Amino acid sequence: MMKHANWIYPSEDIGEVCPIFRKTFSAEEKTEALLTITALGVYEAYLNGNPIGDFYLAPGWTSYSNRLQVQEYDLTPLLRQENELTVTLGKGWFAGRISLDTYKSLASGPRLIAELHLTAADGTVCVVGTDESWQWAESPIRFSDLYDGEIYDARITPQNWRFCQTDACGKQMLISQEGEAITAHERFAPIETLHTPKGETVLDFGQEISGYVEFSVQARCGERIELSCAEVLDADGNFYNENYRSAKARMEYICKEGSQTGRAHHTFYGFRYLRVDCAPEGWKPENFTAVSIYSDLRRTGYITTSEPLLNRLYENIIWSEKDNLVDVPTDCPQRDERLGWTGDAQVSIGAILYSFDAKRFYTKWLRDLAMEQRADGAVSHFVPRVDYPFVKDPSMFCSGAAWADATVICPWQLYQAYGDKTLLREHLPMMQKWVEYVRKEAGENHIWSTGHQYGDWLALDAGAGDYTGASRKDLIATAFYAHAVSIVAQALETLGRDSTDYQELFRAIRSAHRWAFPEYRTQTEYALALYFGLAAEPEKAAAQLAAMVQKNGSRLTTGFVGTPYLLHALSENGYAQTAYSLLLQTQYPSWLFSVLQGATTVWEHWDSRREDGSFWSTDMNSFNHHAYGAVADWMYSVAGGIRPGKPGYETLTLAPAADRRIHAFKTELQTPRGRVLSGWEWDAESIQYSFLTPVEAEIRLHDTCWHVKAGAYRFLCRPNGEVVRQEQ
Repeated sequence: MMKHANWIYPSEDIGEVCPIFRKTFSAEEKTEALLTITALGVYEAYLNGNPIGDFYLAPGWTSYSNRLQVQEYDLTPLLRQENELTVTLGKGWFAGRISLDTYKSLASGPRLIAELHLTAADGTVCVVGTDESWQWAESPIRFSDLYDGEIYDARITPQNWRFCQTDACGKQMLISQEGEAITAHERFAPIETLHTPKGETVLDFGQEISGYVEFSVQARCGERIELSCAEVLDADGNFYNENYRSAKARMEYICKEGSQTGRAHHTFYGFRYLRVDCAPEGWKPENFTAVSIYSDLRRTGYITTSEPLLNRLYENIIWSEKDNLVDVPTDCPQRDERLGWTGDAQVSIGAILYSFDAKRFYTKWLRDLAMEQRADGAVSHFVPRVDYPFVKDPSMFCSGAAWADATVICPWQLYQAYGDKTLLREHLPMMQKWVEYVRKEAGENHIWSTGHQYGDWLALDAGAGDYTGASRKDLIATAFYAHAVSIVAQALETLGRDSTDYQELFRAIRSAHRWAFPEYRTQTEYALALYFGLAAEPEKAAAQLAAMVQKNGSRLTTGFVGTPYLLHALSENGYAQTAYSLLLQTQYPSWLFSVLQGATTVWEHWDSRREDGSFWSTDMNSFNHHAYGAVADWMYSVAGGIRPGKPGYETLTLAPAADRRIHAFKTELQTPRGRVLSGWEWDAESIQYSFLTPVEAEIRLHDTCWHVKAGAYRFLCRPNGEVVRQEQ
């Protein structure tokens, strides 16, 4: 790959300025042109002033030392007789603050490599590769960083073109494009222009997004537009972004003379509100547009209910998923973090695989995870791994239970959703390496109590200001150890391999867990023991969990680890109505509490904003975290009742659990086998169920089961409990 190209970079140090490269070439009539290109950094390419492709922040983020995606573009429609190819190059994930010095061993700064293949009408091929004949100049982008934003000087026209230098960075890491491209999607006009008590002018776009702002203005040469981003306003209605920590998240644009349009090119922001710090006289709010960007994933799942608050919660979940699916499954899109945290990824993957066709997205990320896994099986807190200050200590490399379990949980979830044994076989070595790492850590007593453990991150049961919750860390770690072993055993069986060792290991861990933890103290401890099949007396444990929830006013206390399993643990053990009480709770702490506070995405903390308008903290307080959005998995699979009967939805299980407090609930899913519908609606004391299945399905309603072929079905449950099948 790229046999006729070299890495190029500017021949002089230009500091923070983004370089622009160019190459001129001639093309005969009917010539076909194919551009192969990538960068250590992020790039934007143009042919004759026309943008090439729609990949924003190309080539995306991978484990650059091991894998760097290469893009191909057909330039034939843009060709002229005389042509100019230009490419601007930014730091992106490679050389910005997000990565510190992680990739210095590859190159001291951003680099570009490309090949242009020109095929004449007679079949003759001419290859134009990046080399010393390409030229560079300073671009109008004077500064660009993912955390801090961008400075653009529209007065600058690239000039003083000089020849490039080449760098022997190597090409062994180059791979074809694997993931989905990041592209622009929804566009939002301001819904309101606010004048805050502090005298600030703030545009409210009505929806928090990951993306950038595009604006058009009439200006004099040298006038400036300065913009700052925020997720929320403070209790007094003032602009607030202290929770961005050190991320400046600003856009500065220096105007040229006349009418012009501006936007960011090599960065993105997480925001709903935009403070206009400076703008030319006569600027108009309607000339500002917020543009969302995320990986170009096909939407597959939809939920509609009769309850407006529940619908808003679901939309908030979808938006937090979109905003954090920016080439890697990030934790948040706004502050000085935006990393591919393994824990966040495994927590949400079940819900996301209902909402989106994310097979390529996660396959690409899991390959980076596998490449960065240590020989002993340990994995980093986040992937791709960078020298983030919090985890510079090598002893904290391994991310511990629930986080590093992404190595096992994510591949298994992918297999359940798509039924692809080839991918499962590919990921199996990574899965086994992780389990073997934990086996060594846990030792012969099978209780994992070593290493860095996050516990039940941000749980509420340990008091104000606590991060890790009251659930015992060794209980959580051992529970996830058992769960991972169980999954590996199932994966081996699926692939026709001997799983005896792992089945026996699971039984040994379960026995050890029961001996070490004969009773449970928190909602999370109960939920994990029940969901992972570890409880010695599941009926008793489920009753105790339900009683604990009810005693707490039908409110949860769980954090990142317990929340995804809490409703499942209840509903799978006969307490679906208690699970619904948690879902429909409006008082703090609850999912709907944030909805009533005006949220348009999912919060990192149950009390990111308190009832009095104050904030949990400035240290770690994202208003756009998808982890608690994992509840959508329960909404699809239990409330809606749609589950794969066999992996990849070769067959279906349709078993919705209805609740009288919701008048109507409808779930729609586009599976690899076709479209599925599952819905229910109350009428007086009766309930009507409606289904559409593209494959054979098992329909379970009120302890009655039907095996049906592909088709549409309706059932009526009468007040006496009798279920009657109606027309097909």
